[in-house]
Amino acid sequence: MSEIWNHFNMHAIARDTLLRFGFLVETPPAALAQLANIDEPDCSRPPFRDMTTQLWSSIDNDDSRDLDQIEYIEQDGRGTRLFVGIADVVASVERATPLDEAARHNTTSIYTGVRTFPMLPEKLSANLTSLLEGQTRLAVVTEMRFSSHGHMEESTAYRAVVRNQCQLTYNAVAAWLEDQMADDSAVTRSMLGKIRDSQVLQDQLRRQSELAEALRERRLEAGALTFETIELHPERTDGRFELKAARHNTATRLIEDFMIAANQANVSCLESKGFPTLRRIVRTPKNWPQIIKLAAERGTRLPAQPDPIPLEVFLTAHRRKDPDRFPELSLAIIKLLGRGEYAVAQPGREAPGHFALAVEGYAHSTAPNRRYPDIITQRLLQACFAGHRPGYSIGDLAELAEHCTQKENDANKAERSVNKSIAAAALSNRIGENFHGMITGAAEKGVWVRIVNPPVEGRLHGDLRGLAVGDKVTVQLASTDPWKGYIDFDLIARR
Repeated sequence: MSEIWNHFNMHAIARDTLLRFGFLVETPPAALAQLANIDEPDCSRPPFRDMTTQLWSSIDNDDSRDLDQIEYIEQDGRGTRLFVGIADVVASVERATPLDEAARHNTTSIYTGVRTFPMLPEKLSANLTSLLEGQTRLAVVTEMRFSSHGHMEESTAYRAVVRNQCQLTYNAVAAWLEDQMADDSAVTRSMLGKIRDSQVLQDQLRRQSELAEALRERRLEAGALTFETIELHPERTDGRFELKAARHNTATRLIEDFMIAANQANVSCLESKGFPTLRRIVRTPKNWPQIIKLAAERGTRLPAQPDPIPLEVFLTAHRRKDPDRFPELSLAIIKLLGRGEYAVAQPGREAPGHFALAVEGYAHSTAPNRRYPDIITQRLLQACFAGHRPGYSIGDLAELAEHCTQKENDANKAERSVNKSIAAAALSNRIGENFHGMITGAAEKGVWVRIVNPPVEGRLHGDLRGLAVGDKVTVQLASTDPWKGYIDFDLIARR
């Protein structure tokens, strides 16, 4: 296998892939000149609240340095208060400056696994604007009070000075919460040591988990959909890259639930002041008839009109029935639901919600080191705090919404392409082998199939008439092109 990998330079492939999709792969000179003059943030100026003594903690990936959020929870006689601190990126990146223009061009950090292409230079995203353990940082804090049943009763937002007391990882927190065997990495052992050595931290994590579960139950009651997807992370082993599969766990869901709540609260804050908002939406699916067909083939009848509640009942039943195949079913449903997008909501007017999350008034605001829409929302919030006008017209926001949607789609394609380049290299000596797979895309532009091992997609060729998303097939690997990220299969049989 090693001689195969010597033919491919994955770093060059990742770089060329991003260039092909129109991304900047290096920080422009003017932005570097601006960056050279940026120092540690000034945390002494009012009206920042001093919240450095609270037991803030962060939960993220093992190798994350661009830490956007920290959490803290406390209980009183009126319920549970959740504090979510978000890195104050706006304090260091002013609008219409070279750094801002570069971030606006890409709109997102791109994680190829081979190399990370940060939206903001690492001096900011992995240092000065990152909520790293032990560092005093500026943040926008969203404070929410919940009833014992997980209903948000009030919320507010403000600027503060914070200090992350404990940097944790998803793998370690999930292992501790679930009392399960953890992976034996040095990172996980270190994180578990932090948790086991602090009773106060243990209490925090238990309370956070309990609140997150209550929030999730409320969203499920409202019709939120729960999926189980496999995320592929390239890892370098013995001089070559391999795709490792990672699934969501208790800790990733905890952070997801808290971020959804904070994003909704921030929209409420802006709406209360008559500000426009840049929403994250998933429209009512146009492909509902195909979802009905997919469910019917598995013995479930869904209503004629899109309704997330019976769809979630169907998903829950199949997760229990066939957990190993559920990620493939999840992916098929996600593709039929359609992509998320950004849209402008004008003050006092209704806007589309997020069909999959079953929430209204949802914006991206909790990852400003990694996503440009979050910077926009943070600027709106800070204008609101200061009593200023929004600073963005409806036309500005509409243009940005379209641009951010397009670049996010391009980034997803680029990341998938690099993953497929890695898989194509790994599969290049298996031409002619047969695989079981599921159709994940079927349109005029082509039909796509996802195989199980490795869990990657490729284009399908042959007599494809009548194939639809969710159909099971047997395919034969026809060709691979690691430089272009192409994997092509021939249809052998329908199952």
